[in-house]
Amino acid sequence: MPRKLPPLTALPAFDAAARHLSFTKAAEELNLTHGAISRAIRNIEDRLGIKLFERGTRSVRLTPEGAAYAAEIGAALDRIGAATIAATAARTSGILTVSTSDGFAGRWLMPRLQSLRAAAPELEITLTTRLKDDLVESGALDCAIRFGNGEWDGLDNELLMNERHIAVCSPALLAECDTTGIDLNAFTLLHVLAASDQRYLTWQHWLKAANIDNVDTRGGYEFDLLDNAIRAATDGLGVTIADRHMIGHELRQGTLVPIVDVEVDGHQSYWLVTRTGQDDAPQVALFREWLRGEIGKQTQALGGKRSAFV
Repeated sequence: MPRKLPPLTALPAFDAAARHLSFTKAAEELNLTHGAISRAIRNIEDRLGIKLFERGTRSVRLTPEGAAYAAEIGAALDRIGAATIAATAARTSGILTVSTSDGFAGRWLMPRLQSLRAAAPELEITLTTRLKDDLVESGALDCAIRFGNGEWDGLDNELLMNERHIAVCSPALLAECDTTGIDLNAFTLLHVLAASDQRYLTWQHWLKAANIDNVDTRGGYEFDLLDNAIRAATDGLGVTIADRHMIGHELRQGTLVPIVDVEVDGHQSYWLVTRTGQDDAPQVALFREWLRGEIGKQTQALGGKRSAFV
């Protein structure tokens, strides 16, 4: 028996309008006109013979029948989306598409990709640093590495490693210090911006944990990218606070050195983010295990400090 179906191309319009309770916001989400959304919903109502929305002058609300229908349609579209993602994963089982930030990609992941190639030469990697890419909306992504507090609702978030902040500068700048002690007020402090008009509080957090008082953090230079602050410190411009994990190359080469032997846990962490309720695809499982191994080696090299994977 043939299925009794509504106009299938109209269902995303109804679903978006039901979620937003706004034809205008539904149109923005789907990149359609307000009129197109209205026509699509009217088409469904005509086919079903019921009214789905009560339309006001400046607002819409679901009828009881519309609310019940929206719950079923939303669940059905979610299942279609999950099936599409699964089908894509099956077709591309040897390809891993990872989303992360520029900083993590360039400073931690890229230097280790040779290790991943050696561990899994059959695995093809696609790396994207477009943070607008979203696991929920994009079936092209397999997983993401994100920086934050594990606050991504609707996704599985697994802690990789915590920030470990140290204050660093060039060895030449450090050599200029008075041998009787380091006065941070004699240095230019280098800050990384959380927003265009707001600094991260890393200097204040580090100074408090280090029990260093009477340092004026109001001045100094500001950068919107960690890379630029690190480059400025390497060039001898001043002192910056950086995550030890992100400056491993500079520390090994000796182009950056800690100004004092103080290391402080940061407020945020690096997380492996995957879709909720989906078993790891083979390429994601392999990547997860490789990450664990690399972080384990890094932890051992840094003196056995805590690793998130235990």
